[in-house]
Amino acid sequence: MNEVQLEVAKAYPNDSGRGIARLDPDTLLHLKLSPGDIIEIEGGDTTAAKVWRADRQDWNTDTVRIDGFTRQNADVSIGERVEIRKAETEKAEKLVLAPPKDASVQFGSDAAGMVKRQILKRPVVERDIVPVMSSTNHPFMRSPGQAIPLIAVETQPNAVALVTEDTEVELREEPISGFEKTGGGITYEDIGGLQSEIQRVREMVELPMKHPQIFQKLGIEPPQGVLLHGPPGTGKTLLAKAVANETSASFFSIAGPEIISKYYGESEQQLREIFEDASEEAPSIIFIDELDSIAPKREDVTGEVERRVVAQLLTMMDGLESRGQVIVIAATNRVDSVDPALRRPGRFDREIEIGVPDERGREEILQIHTRGMPLSDDVSLSHLADETHGFVGADIESLTKESAMKALRRYLPEIDLDEESIPPSLIDRMIIKREDFEGALGGVDPSAMREVLVELPKVSWGDVGGLDDAKGEIKESVEWPLSNPERFSRLGIEPPAGVLLYGPPGTGKTLMAKAVANETNANFISVRGPQLLSKWVGESEKAIRQTFKKARQVSPTVIFFDELDSLAPARGGDVGSNVSERVVNQLLTELDGLEDMKNVMVIAATNRPDMIDPALIRSGRFDRLVMVGQPDVEGRERILNIHTGATPLAADVSLREIAEVTDGYVGSDLESIAREAAIQALRDDPEADTVEMRHFRGALESVRPTITEDILDYYDKMEDEFKGGASDPGRGRSGGRIGFQ
Repeated sequence: MNEVQLEVAKAYPNDSGRGIARLDPDTLLHLKLSPGDIIEIEGGDTTAAKVWRADRQDWNTDTVRIDGFTRQNADVSIGERVEIRKAETEKAEKLVLAPPKDASVQFGSDAAGMVKRQILKRPVVERDIVPVMSSTNHPFMRSPGQAIPLIAVETQPNAVALVTEDTEVELREEPISGFEKTGGGITYEDIGGLQSEIQRVREMVELPMKHPQIFQKLGIEPPQGVLLHGPPGTGKTLLAKAVANETSASFFSIAGPEIISKYYGESEQQLREIFEDASEEAPSIIFIDELDSIAPKREDVTGEVERRVVAQLLTMMDGLESRGQVIVIAATNRVDSVDPALRRPGRFDREIEIGVPDERGREEILQIHTRGMPLSDDVSLSHLADETHGFVGADIESLTKESAMKALRRYLPEIDLDEESIPPSLIDRMIIKREDFEGALGGVDPSAMREVLVELPKVSWGDVGGLDDAKGEIKESVEWPLSNPERFSRLGIEPPAGVLLYGPPGTGKTLMAKAVANETNANFISVRGPQLLSKWVGESEKAIRQTFKKARQVSPTVIFFDELDSLAPARGGDVGSNVSERVVNQLLTELDGLEDMKNVMVIAATNRPDMIDPALIRSGRFDRLVMVGQPDVEGRERILNIHTGATPLAADVSLREIAEVTDGYVGSDLESIAREAAIQALRDDPEADTVEMRHFRGALESVRPTITEDILDYYDKMEDEFKGGASDPGRGRSGGRIGFQ
């Protein structure tokens, strides 16, 4: 008989609970199968599933994708091999289902009919777990979108039985014991975007528990502990629960603060008891959440209790007694606060960072959280994944909930809340649209960015008039590396690390930074120079370190330093606390120190480039120095167009004429002219509905140009100096006082 051996992989997020096995086209051909056929899967046990074709990325790999329930039915875990062959099926005459022993389920009147409708045309083998999705009008007491495991206690005939319209389905309310499969809980299908992390945790946890002989053969002790660390909300606790469920090990959870007690010695005793229970019920997993709360650095702690708890934990993790098959998994989002004695091999052998998911990971998480949601056809999850830079799993879950609430608000007027039940026709009509997700996106911010997030005004390149050369340079330096990194890798070069915009006040440097952040769809962190400076020693440097650390976590990110000269003046001239010298040193190490910048672009703006420390404006730090100068005639006309876009102009107004007579005026001056002209029109006639040319002429007399001959000379000199690289800073400084007296 035709059969193949394949490796088990986890199911696609949308397949969870559907009893589907995904195979590649070659395997289907070899086994003479077509989609919809039934196959037998033989691991430790034998079960059956309906076969579908795998997605293109899985073609020509020897894998079969099945979900957690099917894996439990076949008694295999991910990475193990199973035998697959075409199944001989018979029509099921009768099927008896009951909940597992630790679940109490109440069935409603038509529960059997509903279950039958859900599992029609599905193969069932006796002793299988049959997951049934609960829905909004379901007869079970579980939250919608979650699969309820029922166990097939009896099938007639006793073979691979296919549920048909004629099958009699019987539900029993009393749980069945003697069936050791649990079927509930979290499986690897419920975790999105952590492929390699799951793999590494499984090597540490599943291998030693299922095949301890491998380690005996190699003559080594199996690993003892795994420390998961990363920003809050990335799925550390979830991963630990899934591992415990998939290995079918006993699971003991310690929430840090729970075990701390005011009585002498009691906290340590509670810890000892948990480890003793775990070794009695081995193989088992002990999960410690928020490890930093019970095992902080002992030298930083004033309380005696914490020190004793840390010491007790150390001895439990590798004391004189062997721990047997007990593995400790701990999670923390403050890994630097954990006592260093715990972070050595033999205690926590592996430290795995659970980071912020990338675009593919976000799409997978979205698929998981929208599994049971009725989405309309215009909702594109890949587009949403692209829009949610820096979102962690918890943020994405919150986004899907928020969009469902937005959809609900649309239907609320039709719902009579005093009625006992809501009409099923209305429930069937409910659907979540793209606009609900877009509305929710406005209300959910990435959690890692909460304290530094700035609400950006929607500025696009269209709002920046003139200055085409400067715009072109910024696009090449910032937009290209973030949106098309492959261009740089193709030519084997690194993108610039930073861009310094310099030029007279009011030319639109800050405006350009806002436009870049909006156009690249990156996260934007704005740092106003003086707000970082603090009177406490070390605080200013810490603020810069934190800013860069956050930016790396939620990359791609644009960090914008406004008024860089106040934050990083030339070193050597500072008398007193040396704060700015230390800040400059910290900035230098962040910009090209040992740590990789990873998709973080830095833009800075200044109108005093001669005052900035020369070490900052060398290649590898601020590589691109872009002069944002005064606009030419065309540029001025375009700026006037932008600022009079919403103003009703009289027929005699010629913006071109105004542009020709405003030499030396920069963007902010032209904005003032447009505003002043409108105010003059209102002064002449409070009921005026247009602005005339004479009002503009009047405004020209009251608004003075920013750029004078002296300032022009100064910036020309600066530009000449920077074009040849940052030459002797002394030269620039001697002429640098002009125009700023």
